[in-house]
Amino acid sequence: MVADDDRAIRESLARALELEGYEVVGVPDGVESLTLVRRETFDALVLDVMMPGVDGLAVCRVLRGDGDRTPVLMLTARQETADRVAGLDAGADDYLAKPFELDELLARLRALLRRSAFTAEAPEASAERGVLRIASLAVDPSARRAWWGEAELTLSKTEFDLLELLTRNEGIVLDHTTVYERIWGYDFGADSKNLAVYIGYLRRKLTAAGAPALIHTVRGVGYTVRRP
Repeated sequence: MVADDDRAIRESLARALELEGYEVVGVPDGVESLTLVRRETFDALVLDVMMPGVDGLAVCRVLRGDGDRTPVLMLTARQETADRVAGLDAGADDYLAKPFELDELLARLRALLRRSAFTAEAPEASAERGVLRIASLAVDPSARRAWWGEAELTLSKTEFDLLELLTRNEGIVLDHTTVYERIWGYDFGADSKNLAVYIGYLRRKLTAAGAPALIHTVRGVGYTVRRP
């Protein structure tokens, strides 16, 4: 589904995606987006941030609040970091600033779909591996749930994927490129703040649950999880 109130952008993007073999449904606003997503099933959603009435951020928050984990690529005309962070904070899986190159949008969409397919196949295999534990942290890949002690962590899809990756590689320093490839399917580049943003989210949620510092930054390299 492509949701954008600019008809020219919506229709040109739909045509481009259809040429790539996608089936596309276009909608002009957030209200229709929510109505359609609740009635039909989509592999991915492309949402414009600035739409009249219910904007893309609100659509994403409502869907995530409903438990809908459909991958979301957010389009924004805003270039400020705070605005991009707001999109990720609303539950989007990725963002792309306008004007964008079509090839980049297609690459990001393919990456989201690969991640979604991997998650759908994961439960059977992960159930054999069991629950991952570090101190009082428990991560259940099959149920996609995590706890610190008795407190369950409320995590977005990307937050859970990142926590599972770090936990599964306890004590190993994962470089930025490796994490981007494993979580997003490609490297955003040296200037990207996506990873740092999500590391910050995880740290705050773990701290709020009473956990000590588990996720450590290795400057110039990446991140690692160590027992307190």
